[in-house]
Amino acid sequence: MSETRDAVTPAPLKSYIDGAWVLPAQSSGTVDAINPATETIAARVALCGPADVDLAVAAARRAFADYSVTAVAHRIALVRKLIAVFERRYGEMVAAITTEMGAPHDLSFQSQAECGPGHLKETITAAQALEWERPIGSTGKLVHEPIGVCVLITPWNWPINQLAAKIGPALLAGCTVVLKPSEIAPLSAQLFAEFIDEAGFPTGVFNMLHGTGAMIGDALTGHPGVDMVSFTGSTRAGIMVAKSAAETVKRVSQELGGKSPNIVFADVDLEVAITRGVLHCFNNSGQSCNAPTRMLVEASVYDEAVAIAARVGASVKVGDPRMPGSHIGPVISKSQFEKIQRLVQTGIDEGARVIVGGTGKPEGFEVGYYVKPTILADVDNGMTIAQEEVFGPVLVMIPFADEAGAIAMANDTPYGLAAYVQCADPVRAVRVAQAIRAGSVHLNGAGQDYCSPFGGYKQSGNGREWGIFGLEDYLERKVINGFPFEAVTL
Repeated sequence: MSETRDAVTPAPLKSYIDGAWVLPAQSSGTVDAINPATETIAARVALCGPADVDLAVAAARRAFADYSVTAVAHRIALVRKLIAVFERRYGEMVAAITTEMGAPHDLSFQSQAECGPGHLKETITAAQALEWERPIGSTGKLVHEPIGVCVLITPWNWPINQLAAKIGPALLAGCTVVLKPSEIAPLSAQLFAEFIDEAGFPTGVFNMLHGTGAMIGDALTGHPGVDMVSFTGSTRAGIMVAKSAAETVKRVSQELGGKSPNIVFADVDLEVAITRGVLHCFNNSGQSCNAPTRMLVEASVYDEAVAIAARVGASVKVGDPRMPGSHIGPVISKSQFEKIQRLVQTGIDEGARVIVGGTGKPEGFEVGYYVKPTILADVDNGMTIAQEEVFGPVLVMIPFADEAGAIAMANDTPYGLAAYVQCADPVRAVRVAQAIRAGSVHLNGAGQDYCSPFGGYKQSGNGREWGIFGLEDYLERKVINGFPFEAVTL
């Protein structure tokens, strides 16, 4: 149990199984979710065990028989009710995210919480656009059917983004769900479960288990009653999930780690490109899997780029996440803080030059898991700090000689989630984008719409989330050959 400064201990959060809020069938103890800004208890979680997994999967299995054959229009109507509840209780979600993982209020309001309604609305659009059945060949009928019972395992860093990007398409596809949110940031998931309950989904369609990966991970991913696992988290954990799920040959969709390159060519407006890159890297305290954490700069403008980065990085403020403003908050936990410190020190020991930040906490932040916004220059792409995912506000800067070298360096990583290219020549920009092995490439600061596929190459995972691509992940395709009568519809 974590050491905290709390005088009052909150009641343990319950799980949601078969339409009821319940404590674990067989107690596996509790764990404290710590507010990273104050180091006080944000929530106490009652941990489930394998017996609870069996109960939740059985509930989802029973519910699937009826829910899977409901009309798409009926499922859309239920998700619209969910959106309405979410939007009415939006402020509660903003507060929950800020409390559980330290995202500053403005970030929680404008981005973190907004992902919920955003993804749900886009998935409704995808469900309306999908051809759920159509002729194929001379006598065939192609139909889309829900894959079955889905286990959804979500992380703490963009909690509602991942909940909505998985739960929305699963429910619209006609699947039933067992969710395991992060036990260290459970408040947003607890609220989301309340929203689903209030929206009136049928009993057993949605279930949520609080628990640790060590206690219930294998029980969930290897369960014979589960048809699909969707996992977002570290590559190390993703490998374990895939091995466990392989025993029953179930579908696995994964969004894992990243070490995304940001290639800056000499022909761009350096002030704009470098400023954008630094601020993007530090957004969410660097705790985004697609953050542009490796800035590769053309050698002829490298020194100028380093000077701009130093000035911009020094201007980034650290602050109380409860307060409005553009500052960054703490990182999620003590263990994450310590990992970041270790990797920054390793970078220094391997020859990197600190131009902003460094090890230790920012001045005036003795309490809380606050990290100095840090930029390391003169990094070699082979250094530990350039290869390992830091998951903190840490940017490395690396010079490159030419286009071929930039592409080779960008691809010299086990990851392939995202990449960024800053280039004034559109022909070159597209050429470089096509050569990079990553699921998303952003040119000159372009963002990504909810309708676009999100996922990665290599050890960044498999499958794609968001929009129609995410919806299709939860569907099976069946061909009925020799379809007898043109007038028959399914």
